[in-house]
Amino acid sequence: MEGFANIASDASGQRVREQLRRATERLTIAGIDSPRLDAEVLLAHCLNLSRAQLLVAGDLPMDSQMVRSFETLLTRRLQREPVAYITGKQEFWSLDFMVTPDVLIPRPDTERLVEVALLCAAKISASTPLKIADLCTGSGAAGISLATELPSAEVWATDISPEALQIARGNAETHHAAKRVQFFAGDLFEALVPLATARFDLIVSNPPYVRRAEIATLTPEVSRWEPRVALDGGVDGLDFYRRIIAAAPNYLTPQGALVLEIGADMASEVSAICTVNGSYSDSEVFQDYAGKDRVILARLRKN
Repeated sequence: MEGFANIASDASGQRVREQLRRATERLTIAGIDSPRLDAEVLLAHCLNLSRAQLLVAGDLPMDSQMVRSFETLLTRRLQREPVAYITGKQEFWSLDFMVTPDVLIPRPDTERLVEVALLCAAKISASTPLKIADLCTGSGAAGISLATELPSAEVWATDISPEALQIARGNAETHHAAKRVQFFAGDLFEALVPLATARFDLIVSNPPYVRRAEIATLTPEVSRWEPRVALDGGVDGLDFYRRIIAAAPNYLTPQGALVLEIGADMASEVSAICTVNGSYSDSEVFQDYAGKDRVILARLRKN
């Protein structure tokens, strides 16, 4: 297995198992939520092994260079830098996405957004390829995942951060979706000005929705490291929902749908914004696999 030669090159070095034990202890003392998992991921990354390979490599020695490299990664984690930023990748929808501090780390909860969008896509009868807009795309996780599941669909992804779009473009290339996912820099729908006449069958978004005063109370991994622009939803966390819900009818096809990730305690408020708007016939709330409200689906009112 690739990487084992380097591990075994210095028999005087410490063994993999011992390094893993000590790292787990240090992460536990530091109050890290998943110390063993984090230690395994970081050590596997350091040794260029999978976690499965790491588990069978416990008795192999590490040379001094490997020990120093692992210590560097471990120090970063002890400073509460997220594992995904240290390794530069995060799994989402069974795909590896490149991530940096310029983008929010994709969460498993957001896979529910993709699932609901796919349910909607299956019910849309269209003679032309589905057109999907992914607002606040960040790393591109949602839009690119939809593109991989809907090989004939066309995706327009927007983000206000040019740095985030650079990451997203790289992810689209990695997952062979670059020809079907176009990226536009700008604030929500303003990024789509070049496509003023475009209409979308689906508009999806995982917008910033953390209440401003609550950002400082989040875990250090989030509050210190993740981009504030991807977190801050305004005083009540609803700023982006108001804007997206108000503008989306101008960009949806008659049978189109708006699919939004929401904070777990925001379903009634976001549903009320849809109702007050008057352009939507109904809104439906979907729970994530922890049983928390996570996604709202709103369909246009039929004339």
